[in-house]
Amino acid sequence: MTRSVPGSGSEPVAGGSGSVPPVLRPEPVVVVGMDAVGRPLSPSAVAALAGARLVVGAARHLAAVPVPSGVDTVVLGPLAPALDRLAAAHAAGQPAVVLASGDPGFFGVVRRLRAAGLPVRVLPAVSSVAAAFARAGLDWDGAVVVTAHGRELGPALNACRALPAVAVLTAPGAGAAEIGAGLTGWARCLVVAEHLGTPAERVTWTTPEQAVTRAWADPHVLLSLAAPAGAADGDPGAQPAVPTGAADRDGAVGPGDAGRSGDAGPVGDGGLAGDGAPAGDGGPAGVGPVRADNQPAAAPVGGWALPESAYRHRDSMITKAEVRALAVARLRPRLGRLVWDVGAGSGSVGIECALLGAAVIAVERDPAAPVAENAARHGVAVRVVTGDAPAVLGGLPDPDAVFVGGGGPTC
Repeated sequence: MTRSVPGSGSEPVAGGSGSVPPVLRPEPVVVVGMDAVGRPLSPSAVAALAGARLVVGAARHLAAVPVPSGVDTVVLGPLAPALDRLAAAHAAGQPAVVLASGDPGFFGVVRRLRAAGLPVRVLPAVSSVAAAFARAGLDWDGAVVVTAHGRELGPALNACRALPAVAVLTAPGAGAAEIGAGLTGWARCLVVAEHLGTPAERVTWTTPEQAVTRAWADPHVLLSLAAPAGAADGDPGAQPAVPTGAADRDGAVGPGDAGRSGDAGPVGDGGLAGDGAPAGDGGPAGVGPVRADNQPAAAPVGGWALPESAYRHRDSMITKAEVRALAVARLRPRLGRLVWDVGAGSGSVGIECALLGAAVIAVERDPAAPVAENAARHGVAVRVVTGDAPAVLGGLPDPDAVFVGGGGPTC
């Protein structure tokens, strides 16, 4: 059978007499996720490994799977040599498998493989972030996920300062201790998940101050959660509550032993479990509500430069909407940036920066100023520091942008 193609005569059609055999394309690289909750490989993953001619992965992953004898393996260190081997195997039509943690398409190797021009077939497993929230017994559809792996810590830290629920993929030198140090002054509870899906798994509920004093296995997943009601800024006696009734697999948790998470749920930090868990008024920390637009750090539905009526203020002492629009545009607030609102008053500038995802410190001399009330009204977390500038600014974390407003008597 033939078909007529204008301007080119006849062309054979596959399946008819004289048909052209189909072009055979090499199979895509199979990327296998190693489950973060310890479940065995899927049948598809086992079959991919059984037929592989090249398997690439971290040493711990290669040791945990049935790699057939005689199959070439590459232990991941620098990624470039592994990409070269994978490209050569793919070009030669040799089936190749890459082992990765959890869901390889979620802050994982899939992006790098595609950037190298390699087609991929992904067999995902439970990601480390999903496993961490599951071990903590928390929903996480209102959470934001950021990474500090191979990047500056500042943006991830500012996300933790700005939002009530953030999962951080950590790296050596950018983990729970460093994030805990950067969250001093913010009412936060931390969950640190180490060695997920292995016999050494450990899930620890702790505070930023306590996280600084511990050594943590690398890499780990950190959850930063807004502390419950009653955990006031600057009040060391009002710390997040730690879930009770949890026990490790051996059934006992003592001082200095954080334990491992089992089916019963998360295990408290050794110091908290041994010395008594301080209780907040609002119960254990949690993720909190999901925004109506399902975007935890997106631009607010109503935009910015809201009318003065959107804020409580005294005697019209508020940055006018037109001025606020220009100020917010120049401050460039977004997730990962820290903004100071000095002389905050009603807090309108800082609150609109927080609505756009920035972490915000509002500095105000008058403890009766309505900034905290307005922030609660708009559902954003603004840290309020009471005192006179510039004296009170010492010791605050360095900002990415500063708005100076306010007024008052002058000499």
